[in-house]
This record gives sequence, C-alpha cells and structure tokens, in this order.
Amino acid sequence: MDGPLDRSTERLRRHPDAVDAALAGAVWFLAVLLPLQTYWEDPAAALVIGTLMVAPLAWRRRAPVPAAAVVVAAGLLELVAAPDFLVANVAVLMMIYALAAYAPRWASQAGVAIGMAGALLAAIRFFGYGFIGSVLPTAMAIGVSVVAAWALGNLRRARVQQLAALEERAQLLELEREQEMRLAAATERARIARELHDVVAHSLSVVIAQADGGRYAGRTDPEAATGALEAIAATGRQALTDMRSLLGVLREGGGEEYAPQPDVAAIPALVEDVRASGLDVDLIVEGEPQPLAAGPQLAAYRIVQESLTNVLKHAGPASRAWVRLQWRPDALELSVLDDGRGASAALTSAHGTSSDGEGQGLRGMRERAQLHRGRLEAGPRHGGGFGVHAALPYGSRR
Repeated sequence: MDGPLDRSTERLRRHPDAVDAALAGAVWFLAVLLPLQTYWEDPAAALVIGTLMVAPLAWRRRAPVPAAAVVVAAGLLELVAAPDFLVANVAVLMMIYALAAYAPRWASQAGVAIGMAGALLAAIRFFGYGFIGSVLPTAMAIGVSVVAAWALGNLRRARVQQLAALEERAQLLELEREQEMRLAAATERARIARELHDVVAHSLSVVIAQADGGRYAGRTDPEAATGALEAIAATGRQALTDMRSLLGVLREGGGEEYAPQPDVAAIPALVEDVRASGLDVDLIVEGEPQPLAAGPQLAAYRIVQESLTNVLKHAGPASRAWVRLQWRPDALELSVLDDGRGASAALTSAHGTSSDGEGQGLRGMRERAQLHRGRLEAGPRHGGGFGVHAALPYGSRR
C-alpha cells in the first residue's frame, strides 16, 4: 500500500496550480516581506518590484513564457529604481528553471541568455566598485546560479518527457492488448462457426441418407431399417457431443474436459461411417505417413468430412466416391472425387448462391488450407462428378 507521503505527493501532482500559488506566496513572504526592513532607502519600491518578480511564479507551469516576460520587466525596473539588490531575485532563478522545464526550447535558451546578461548588468549596477574586484566575481557567481537553475530545469524536462513517454507506451500497450483480444475472439468465433457447420452438415446428411434408406427398406427388410435407425441414433449422439464440446468453449469459467480433435488417423472411421450411410466410397492411402501438426491434421479431416457431406447431398443415387491420401515428401495431398451428377449443384454452392450453406462449406475448406500455408481446389471433373484437391505442407504451423 502507498504510504502517507506517496498519497500526499499524488494529491500535489493533481493540483499543480495550487502548488505554484502556495510556492509563490511562500517566496513572497520569505524574499520580499521579511527583508523589507533592510531596504531603508526606499522600502516601497522594494515591495512593489519584489512583488512583481515573485507573483508570476503562481503561473510558471501553466504559462511559463508570459510569466517570464513579467519577471524580465520587473528585473529591468529593478535596475532602474530598486534601492539595492533584492532578495526577490531568487524568483529569477526559479523562472529560468521553469522555462527550461516547461517552456518551448527556444524560450528556455532565451531565458538562460537573458539571465546571463542580467547577471552582468546587476553586478555592474549594484556591485560596481571595481571590475576585477567586485563586478567580475559577482557576475560569475550569479551566472553560475543561472546555469545551475537552467540545468536543473533541463533535468526536470527530461523526467517529464520520460514519464509522458512511459504513459503513452502503457496506453498503446493496453490498446494493442485489447485489439489482440478482439482479433483472437473474432478468429475463435470463425473457427467455431466452421466447426459447427462441419458437424451439423455432415451429421444431418448422414441422418437424412440413413432415414431415406430405412424408409424404403422398412417395407421389405425390417433388419435393415433397424440398422438405419441405430446409425441415425449413433450419428445424432455424436453430433450432440460435438455440439456440446464446441458450445462449451463459449461458456465462462467452464471446467469441462474436451475430447481430442479428430486427425488424419480418424479419416478411415469417417469413411466407414459414410459408407454405412449408403454411399459407395473407397479410401486409398499412398506413401508413408509423416509427422504433421495438430492443426493441419484437423484441417485434413474436416476437408474430407465436408467433401463427403457434399457428395451425400449432391452426387445423387448409385454414385461412387474415392478418398485418396498421398503422403508426399513435402506435403500431404488429399483428394475427394465422385462420379455423380452433383457437379452443377456443388459449383453453385461454391459461388455462394445456394441457400443451405454449401458455399460456407467450400469457403471454410479453402480457409482451413490457407491457414496452414496449403492450397485447395474444387470444381467439376471431366466426364461428370466433382473433385476436391488439397495440399497441406508438413512444415505449416499455427
């Protein structure tokens, strides 16, 4: 916790005008009022000139240049009308300090130059008993005081600028942190949207295919209808689990444990699920599996999942599909091909003109590939059908 001294210092910093006014009052009492009886020749002139010198200290930080102008005018008046060298000249040193600390650079340099000239004039005016014996030593002593005040003011200026730079840096860091948090939240929302689309689209496609097959098979083959219902139930439970896992990320303070994200090793099981839904699909794996980060592995799984979902939707009855994984030296290449009639429908989806979300699916697949420095191409095949080709480099990382 901050001590009483720290709290008092902070309060004083919040009220600089009050501090300057109190300082001017204290200097006026100590340097003008108390020594007044020593100026027996003309105490009234000493009081007026001393007050003119000290009063501008009250606004030395808020308006240092006008305050310095008043002090210079009072100093010139002192050279003409003062009975003696005034103790109030301490205000001149304080004003030189204020110019160096708070005024523009040109005003600071002008202040020290005027202070040096004033030191010589004051030495001649009030200590002109001999140039070598009194004027030169006095002018040098006053000049040293002027330079010292100016140097201390420059140190204060550097300190103020350093504090301002630190405060600005802290504000910039805070803004940067907030922007990074907003970008991270937007990225996470986009990722969750892609995951939700993949889960919902794939699961519903399988459910619809199984429901259609079970409806036709129920009249002649009750066992097939029962198997279709079991597949629908299993798919629905898995989709519900995935949905809860994704939506749980959005909850605050959740202590939920989530299952690992699917990877390339889960693609064979995915193909089996799709084959069980009625689509004739083959899986071809070529080459030796290579180490691949979790992000590209999830992208590969989702690309295959979305592509097979589109085949279920658009390829039509009695169509076939092929999933090919090629472990090349530099990248994993995967292809999902079909020979169905769904090329035109999928192409329409790629342009985003359909209303059931396939445009989001193809766009999401491209974004997944590009996120891991890969590429993805999708389009109709020669002779009919549709093809999706993607390549995910092994060195990609998130």
